[in-house]
Amino acid sequence: MKLTHDLIERNQALMIALVIAVVSVGGLVEIVPLSFQKSVTEPVAGLKPYTPLQLTGRDIYVREGCYNCHSQMVRPFRAEVERYGPYSVAGEFVYDRPFQWGSKRTGPDLHRVGGRYSDDWHRIHLTNPRDVVPESNMPAYPWLLKSAANAADIEAKLRALRALGVPYTDEDMKKAKEELKGKTEMDALIAYLQNLGTAVKRSR
Repeated sequence: MKLTHDLIERNQALMIALVIAVVSVGGLVEIVPLSFQKSVTEPVAGLKPYTPLQLTGRDIYVREGCYNCHSQMVRPFRAEVERYGPYSVAGEFVYDRPFQWGSKRTGPDLHRVGGRYSDDWHRIHLTNPRDVVPESNMPAYPWLLKSAANAADIEAKLRALRALGVPYTDEDMKKAKEELKGKTEMDALIAYLQNLGTAVKRSR
């Protein structure tokens, strides 16, 4: 049977199979080479793995759905860089599993928020956003002040991330629970936010 254009158009199953094959090959050609580029697979200068407190804060950030309204990727455009700071590069996210780039901006991009505001500002903002940004439509998270940071599984998290290539040491794991002792979920989330985008600042 000769494979003609007319035959492909008349046979839906054949067309679907060919489309899947073409898209798969095209995707592999674009994606696979990225896995071997150092700029994508190696951390930028100054990047450090999350501390246990920051890692717990990241889990809270994901749990509360912050990524639904805030992106963590500054695009390489002039307006973006002028507003948020240096554009994001892949090497800043090698320890993020999964990364929190996002695309929605109901609220501002958070990738360069680290160090921009004080801990007290973040605490007020998370407790009642309208106290510092009157026009904000962000919900409040006052319960984070009362909830203790979960230390029960932090060692297991660090161990799992080390298996995936994050350079945590045995010493890091031993001290993990102690770092979370007496901390609230609010403390953890603020620690995470204060770390965002700081690797590039440290390397300059």
